[in-house]
Amino acid sequence: MSTFRTTTAATFGSTTAAPGLERVRATRGRRPRSHSVGRSLWWFVLPALAVYLYVVLVPTVQGAAYSFTDWSSSSLDKTFIGWENYIEIFKGDAGPATIRTLFIAFVTVVAQNVIGLGLALLLNGAIRGRNVLRTIIFAPLVVSALVVGYLFKYIFGPPDIGGINTVLAALGMEQVDFLGNPTIALWIIIVTIIWQFTGSTMVIYLAGLQGVPAELLEAASLDGAGFWQRFWFIMRPLLAPAITINLMLGLIGGLKIFDQIFSLTGGGPAGQTQTISTLIYQLFSQFGQYGKSAALAMVLAVAVAILAFVQFSVLRRQEQYS
Repeated sequence: MSTFRTTTAATFGSTTAAPGLERVRATRGRRPRSHSVGRSLWWFVLPALAVYLYVVLVPTVQGAAYSFTDWSSSSLDKTFIGWENYIEIFKGDAGPATIRTLFIAFVTVVAQNVIGLGLALLLNGAIRGRNVLRTIIFAPLVVSALVVGYLFKYIFGPPDIGGINTVLAALGMEQVDFLGNPTIALWIIIVTIIWQFTGSTMVIYLAGLQGVPAELLEAASLDGAGFWQRFWFIMRPLLAPAITINLMLGLIGGLKIFDQIFSLTGGGPAGQTQTISTLIYQLFSQFGQYGKSAALAMVLAVAVAILAFVQFSVLRRQEQYS
């Protein structure tokens, strides 16, 4: 019996252990496969990385260097002048333009999110024609910002030309120079931005609402919770990522706004609707002050980065506690 066991063990051991030993020996000294795969993936990233470096990082570094020079249409030597451009730009129109930019960004972010969230809550319910309404509200986003600006410029155009003034004249009412009044023109710009971008805000909130479990809402409703209680204690915490995305995109877009102002007012009347972006364009293209425009562009880039980072940090912390 012992002889049979020994013979059987030797036979089966030699047939089963040998392949295992061969695999161990074959893999001995060989690096894990994941390292080689990870290294090969870099070859796919390099083309996009090279384009990014050439299109984004290189011009950014060059712009930062030019901002410390006196480069202009009358002085092409690019002489180093230190912080002089940064000091001079805030002695001119940059201060009021900065305050105006922050005001536009704040108002548009708040309005877009409040209106977008309200529309998302409304169109997330079982109402007739909700898909058509979603499409109509989202449609302005796919239109060029310049086209939207010229559209509103025609609507609020000067007396005897603009659409609203034509209607007022037909009704025998006094016409209004909407874009000639700085206060009215600024609010028309804000309304234009809100009208165009509220649709994207609504879509992001709708996507977040799709992830809210219906069972939780039904259970809360059976327990006697009203709509606002269900929204505040169930929907709002689950919408935290969507709120973060919308606030971030709204803030960055509001600080960089250019197309609507350029096509609507061009920064007028008398520079009263000028923002940082339009002022950069004016310094560069109209006055030929390339060094100053580069300095103002660097100020805008740094301000956007800082405000976005602070906002993102605060919102992410709120997500964790909600």
